[in-house]
Amino acid sequence: MAEVRKFTKRLSKPGTAAELRQSVSEAVRSSVVLEKTKVVEPLDYENVIAQRKTQIYSDPLRDLLMFPMEDISVSTLISVICRQRRTVQSTVPEDGEKRAQSLFVKECIKTYNNGPAAVSLMVFPLFQDSSSLCSQKGGVIKQGWLHKANVNSTITVTMKVFKRRYFYLTQLPDGSYILNSYKDEKNSKESKGCIYLDACIDVVQCPKMRRHAFELKMLDKYSHYLAAETEQEMEEWLITLKKIIQINTDSLVQEKKETVEISQGQNVFNNSLLRETEQLNKLSRGDGRQNLFSFDSDVQRLDFSGIEPDIKPFEEKCNKRFLVNCHDLMFNILGQVGDNAKGPPTNVEPFFINLALFDVKNNCKISADFHVDLNPPSVREMLWGPSSQPATDGTPRGSSPESFIHGIKNLTEGIFFQGIFSVTNPHPEIFLVARIEKVLQGNITHCAEPYIKNSDPAKTAQKVHRTAKQVCSRLGQYRMPFAWAARPIFKDIQGSLDLDGRFSPLYKQDSNCITSSYVPLKPFEKNCQNITVEVEEFVPEMTKYCYPFTIYKNHLYVYPLQLKYDSQKTFAKARNIAVCVEFRDSDESDASALKCIYGKPAGSVFTTNAYAVVSHHNQNPEFYDEIKIELPIHLHQKHHLLFTFYHVSCEINTKGTTKKQDTVETPVGFAWVPLLKDGRIITLEQQLPVSANLPPGYLNLNDQSNVDIKWVDGAKPLLKIKSHLESTIYTQDLHVHKFFQHCQLIQAGSKEVPGELIKYLKVNEQQLSVKGLVFLSFGCHIFEVGGGKKNEYLKILLVSNPQESTFCYVLFHQVACHEEGLDNYLRSFIKYSFRPEKPSAPQAQLIHETLATTMIAILKQSADFLAINKLLKYSWFFFEIIAKSMATYLLEENKIKLPRGQRFSEAYHHVLHSLLLAIIPHVTIRYAEIPEESRNVNYSLASFLKRCLTLMDRGFVFNLINDYISGFSPKDPKVLAEYKFEFLQTICNHEHYIPLNLPMAFAKPKLQRVQDSNLEYSLSDEYCKHHFLVGLLLRETSIALQDNYEIRYTAISVIKNLLIKHAFDTRYQHKVRMFLSSPVSHYCSCYLLYL
Repeated sequence: MAEVRKFTKRLSKPGTAAELRQSVSEAVRSSVVLEKTKVVEPLDYENVIAQRKTQIYSDPLRDLLMFPMEDISVSTLISVICRQRRTVQSTVPEDGEKRAQSLFVKECIKTYNNGPAAVSLMVFPLFQDSSSLCSQKGGVIKQGWLHKANVNSTITVTMKVFKRRYFYLTQLPDGSYILNSYKDEKNSKESKGCIYLDACIDVVQCPKMRRHAFELKMLDKYSHYLAAETEQEMEEWLITLKKIIQINTDSLVQEKKETVEISQGQNVFNNSLLRETEQLNKLSRGDGRQNLFSFDSDVQRLDFSGIEPDIKPFEEKCNKRFLVNCHDLMFNILGQVGDNAKGPPTNVEPFFINLALFDVKNNCKISADFHVDLNPPSVREMLWGPSSQPATDGTPRGSSPESFIHGIKNLTEGIFFQGIFSVTNPHPEIFLVARIEKVLQGNITHCAEPYIKNSDPAKTAQKVHRTAKQVCSRLGQYRMPFAWAARPIFKDIQGSLDLDGRFSPLYKQDSNCITSSYVPLKPFEKNCQNITVEVEEFVPEMTKYCYPFTIYKNHLYVYPLQLKYDSQKTFAKARNIAVCVEFRDSDESDASALKCIYGKPAGSVFTTNAYAVVSHHNQNPEFYDEIKIELPIHLHQKHHLLFTFYHVSCEINTKGTTKKQDTVETPVGFAWVPLLKDGRIITLEQQLPVSANLPPGYLNLNDQSNVDIKWVDGAKPLLKIKSHLESTIYTQDLHVHKFFQHCQLIQAGSKEVPGELIKYLKVNEQQLSVKGLVFLSFGCHIFEVGGGKKNEYLKILLVSNPQESTFCYVLFHQVACHEEGLDNYLRSFIKYSFRPEKPSAPQAQLIHETLATTMIAILKQSADFLAINKLLKYSWFFFEIIAKSMATYLLEENKIKLPRGQRFSEAYHHVLHSLLLAIIPHVTIRYAEIPEESRNVNYSLASFLKRCLTLMDRGFVFNLINDYISGFSPKDPKVLAEYKFEFLQTICNHEHYIPLNLPMAFAKPKLQRVQDSNLEYSLSDEYCKHHFLVGLLLRETSIALQDNYEIRYTAISVIKNLLIKHAFDTRYQHKVRMFLSSPVSHYCSCYLLYL
């Protein structure tokens, strides 16, 4: 029996030794007084580099002592990014920028014109670092959320249960690839499963099993089923996985080839060569053994590359799209029409179809109308009577009838059979509604009776056709409602199409397509006969569904709703009422309508007017028609909509008598509405009075003496209309409109008060989500106002009082889209669109200077905590703006070639130091009150200072880091300890961490060298001064080791992750062995203290 230790004998209860040791350890640790670390001022980094320049350049390992020469250069910073354009040509009309007069319209058009060649300022170059896929083996290649199917083989493919997991696609040091899944992207300590891609032979899509699903086929005839959350994410995963499979296949083929070559030449090796080969193999085997960290589970999810997230330029948003192909429309009354005696029987009169999407759940229309004419040529010719001859007097934009529309000849006929609809928010209660219309004939009951009661089809067809020919020759341009049908589109909220429809099957297709503005999309074949048109979607006015505009679009949809004419006494006959809609730019007597209304099939692409359907013998008709208008680039106060009402005589002489027929059209009223109100397009539902006459100058109602207007029914509001604007150059938001009006006045030399500019962009918290929608759509143009002269939006900083939080109020509109998870648009804007211009005034402050000053003023005030908290929460945005402005300033002013100490002024150094001091109390004092805001600004500040190490005087940045860490205390709670080490980890992840630590020996007097020989690499003040970052990290870690388990774990994890970073960094892997074999051991100064 083993002897019992004396310590155990003294315990009152056997088996409690471990608990007692733990309690004693905690008691001892609590008795230790945690003193604040001594502040050690770092060396003047730039001065040391300058003094030791000769020594550094002559050192064989100089790459470890200095930044590379190409760290920042024009070639790596400025590049041209070609935005992928869907259309064959620009969507902006010719000379659009010259015709525009509004500042806002000019800036929008300039952006859309320059979209394919947008200038991108890549502020921070990409470095070959620890986890870069292209530079080395090892590291995270791709990561993101996927849905993983249950691996239970007893469950069928269609019944597999999917669980949401966060996946890391990693390349191991040996070159193999592994796909690990975790429950969460942040706390991925335990893997929920892994897939070794060496055994993967193919990856294919599985649309039948789940939306955006794909299958990984393995060698053992087993499969893994995964599903992405969006179609774009699925495509990205498929491309990446297919590349990896191809790499594995190529490697296997190469290995087999080398094996065959070696076996064939093995007999020719002599003993000497074999020994040499064995020696080389031994060295090669040693190359792969130094990386002990490859066995660490955290390696698979760590990414120290320093490469920015994959940010793409603004692109057109493609929602759930499906195609509607209209084949034919056949009723039960068929016959031979015209010269079609030998052809198949057709309808005996023309019918017209309007398709649109309706959201029953939200009670709204979500798409424009898609007009379809399925009538064969013989039936269509019935409409070509004297009063309804198609307009052939030209096409839009002043071109001739024979000219092409956007280079497409067939568009002049305006006949389309295929339409692509898009839906942002699919769900089962979205219906495709088809309205069928016919030529105005009379009472709907009388017109539909032959199609309902049809005892003798042949005789009925002749009778209906004979009547239809007379009606079409007289009333061919008027329509009446005939029938309608509806069918659901989606089976579920995932957007699965319901293909079991009662009319026109739905299927995906996308070729020879044009936009809703009739601009051809890529690829497009010239002289094609079958053209598909995209039907415009009316996206819900919610921030989460919005996206930045990237193309030119300027459409106005007008909807006459109702006319109340039952009590009017002005006109004797006003029953079969037709509404004619025109768009005019003048109210003079000789003014004519503009040819900008989209026409119906079989007519001109653009026409001067459009008619609504006619309700027979109805004095209070209701309308459902949609009139689509291509608005001019420049709008003025005279642009207006004119509604003309006609009584249509439906009497037809069917007996051949000589009785004089009534005139087809008799005017029975006029109504109009100006398009602009205070310079803005108004699209609210409106009720208008109706006039019996249309005198010249009818828009000038304020001057009653010059305008003789005779109102119907005492000027009561008799006509109800509404309109909908789909424009990327005009905004309906009052604040944005007023803001740009004042900007334009300032550009013109007006002495506007800056306060007037600001007040239009101040909103309360309840309005932020609404304004975020507007700013998200037009944000790029708002920031870029001023073109080559100046950034007018940011000019607010230069003309307003920095003590006021005006600029912060303005930018909160931009960052408000964070609430909907759309911050990727802001990052794209900063990377590709934002380019600060130098102020015109010589002494004016630059953007980064003024923005930093304004942030200080906001953070120091105590009245508006809302502004402070928002600024802290979204501080990354402001710091990114500052960093890019700094980098642009260095390049454009050619200060990049100056010594770092001379790049920025002392005044700006002071501003940055003041900004850091203003942030510290919001982190160290208010952390419990605002946990999310304090954590965000802590990380954002660390990222900003890390970038400043690339741009500024590094010794100055070291002092900023030192001052910030000095704001923490060893007695701080766990949260602040996490903040501190997160800050240090972000800084130490700089791509040139090794040179920043000056890994070289510093000369000492001979006597001191002898006395301190045993302290050469101790954590002394001299060490922390000479090797600042590593010294600071180790000092804070040494104090954390005396704290509780969580803080100890956090501190050690930072150092471990940093070691992993260097172990996988290809820039240093071969040089580490040189350190260990070199007699000059001071190159190990950054590593010995870790050990």
